[in-house]
Amino acid sequence: MVPACPLIPCLRGIAHTDFGVTEESNRQAVALADMERLESDLRVLSPVGIERVAWGWDLHEQDNLTAFHAAERNALEAIDSAGQTEAWDEWRRRLFYEFEGRLALVAWRAEHQLHTEHAHKAERAAVGAALGVFARPWISHKQYATLVSAMAEALPWLLPERPPRPSSGD
Repeated sequence: MVPACPLIPCLRGIAHTDFGVTEESNRQAVALADMERLESDLRVLSPVGIERVAWGWDLHEQDNLTAFHAAERNALEAIDSAGQTEAWDEWRRRLFYEFEGRLALVAWRAEHQLHTEHAHKAERAAVGAALGVFARPWISHKQYATLVSAMAEALPWLLPERPPRPSSGD
């Protein structure tokens, strides 16, 4: 039996064998741990971190929206094929409430009030990163990197093989 998961309804269909855990269930466990880490990091991201993410959006995605949208479509199709659409929708809704809802976090709320454009870019990057982390067991690394690259400018653990770029200091 799969233990209760505080983050989202546990990923359904984690495969176990009579002898233990399968490679697929290991990938899903890593994805779940990464989802928890991303959610935790988003909660404590400072206004400067949010601005760094917005800068990452401009750097990586603003001129490459076609590739970003293709990676989004592929990730959503992979989630659907894996039977995880309901779990993805629930986690995505919860993240949205942390950015803009009644329970919006202080830093995100402050950015919305002071720098709306930064906040919206950072939100797009955060949702893209969340989608990439959630879908990682079912998508290619290239698609994952496309989805998380903007957020990785502030959270380098998302793409450890690609260090964050120095800020232009604008």
